[in-house]
Amino acid sequence: MKIIKFLLIYLITLILFCQTLLADESKLAKGLEIFNEIAACSACHTLKAAGAEGNVGPNLDTVDLTIESVKEMVTYGLGVMPAYGEDEILTKEQIDIVSFYVVSSVGK
Repeated sequence: MKIIKFLLIYLITLILFCQTLLADESKLAKGLEIFNEIAACSACHTLKAAGAEGNVGPNLDTVDLTIESVKEMVTYGLGVMPAYGEDEILTKEQIDIVSFYVVSSVGK
């Protein structure tokens, strides 16, 4: 009986882990699309994982980033970078996704 309970708990944990992994993969794919196509971040920024080699903004592979710092920068802009949130270029959901993508992809 204990073995069956253990196996059941293990199976449920494995299923939840796989769902999370698949959700993150989907989020990363959508983040790449936003980065390269919708917001065109790649025109200004370098990010190896995105194949981006822009030279106007900072090289994102070399900057210390958190999801919160990226969200703030994307939302409010800085210098020549537009305020994607304030100017309603991206939705809050898109900003969350692209921020997750950038932070997850740095140095890859």
